[in-house]
Amino acid sequence: MIIPVRCFTCGKPVGDKWEEFARRIRTGENAKDVLDSLGVKRYCCRRMLLSNVEIIDEILRFTEEAERRRESRNFT
Repeated sequence: MIIPVRCFTCGKPVGDKWEEFARRIRTGENAKDVLDSLGVKRYCCRRMLLSNVEIIDEILRFTEEAERRRESRNFT
């Protein structure tokens, strides 16, 4: 998870709402209803949560692959 702590536009804290937002979205709740109940009213802050993509697993995969390549070059 790489979510900014604050909204880029207005500076309101949004990072503390990510885990609850993601959990409720995974259970199938409507994103609009979840954001409303979390008190995220500004469209700039809503954008921060809606447009976030959990890419940490992909980044770690490439890091591990690069590490394996580096190790195989050292053994030859």
